[in-house]
Amino acid sequence: MVKVALVGFGTVGQGLVEILVEKQAELRQNHGFDCQICGIADIAKGSVIDANGLDLEILLASFQAHGDLRHLPAFQEKNDSDAVIRESGATVLVEATPTNLRTAQPALRHVTAALETGMHVVTCNKGPVALAYADLMALAHKNNVEFYFESTVMSGTPVLNLVATCLKGCRISGVAGIFNGTTNYILSEMESGREYRDVLEEAQRLGYAEADPSGDVDGWDALAKVVILANVIMGENLRIEDVERQGISHLQPKDIAAATAQNGRWKLIGAVRRTENGVKASVKPLIIPLTEPLAGVMGVTNAITFATDLLGPVTVSGAGAGKQETAFGLLNDLLRIDA
Repeated sequence: MVKVALVGFGTVGQGLVEILVEKQAELRQNHGFDCQICGIADIAKGSVIDANGLDLEILLASFQAHGDLRHLPAFQEKNDSDAVIRESGATVLVEATPTNLRTAQPALRHVTAALETGMHVVTCNKGPVALAYADLMALAHKNNVEFYFESTVMSGTPVLNLVATCLKGCRISGVAGIFNGTTNYILSEMESGREYRDVLEEAQRLGYAEADPSGDVDGWDALAKVVILANVIMGENLRIEDVERQGISHLQPKDIAAATAQNGRWKLIGAVRRTENGVKASVKPLIIPLTEPLAGVMGVTNAITFATDLLGPVTVSGAGAGKQETAFGLLNDLLRIDA
């Protein structure tokens, strides 16, 4: 039995609970996987604790009816994440709060507390992994627990777990990919001659871009994923400031047309590569020849190409965001812990 403390009950946290309800019987029958959520804490919705496991169907019905947790037994007005982590009897923390790339807080505090307590940790939050990966892995090893974060790079599309399993034994000399669906959507739509500003406004209406889109269009979201890939896959110790970064807001229809004339198209590419002078990392728009797999990745889809010694280039594409997709990444990590 996997007993979970869930900190962060926004879109992704709700998505995980929905999957656990929908697939409960299938997960038990096919994978021998039983999961109880023993506590939830959310800064806007309060917290609940039940060491015997919350009734997830009642939880979802109440939340869908009222939009908060206050109608559940054991509701606490205070967002008591510390109590949920330390007093719920959970063996795994699922950390699903919003990402903060400046300080990684409050997620870093949650993850650290759980690891110190001897809990496994699963997170979709890029902040702690991008800013404190080495320290957190050392803490996990010290306490003989697991720390997994598949959802931090391409949502539920397998990247980190793929390297740890299917590409085990290959030497990876570089990675390059499309790690942000918002910018890929904008660049895809601009190929019809549309202006950047018009497509950005449409992306905001469709929910692909935030009201403040700078995290996407200025390359910060992709940069965090590049740092994670460099440090996790290639064994580096890069910091955010070590990565060259350029966004896409300067591109105009004439630039898109110029790429088309060269039989290529613009993509915001995050890349890490080994060179004679060490590892180099960047996030910047590049013209990709139409003959390369990444050039064919359109809309909000993400993709990554691994440069390997035994298989040559290996490309994987799939969803890079989304409620169900990101929640699946969390579930996949929970299944690894329970294996």
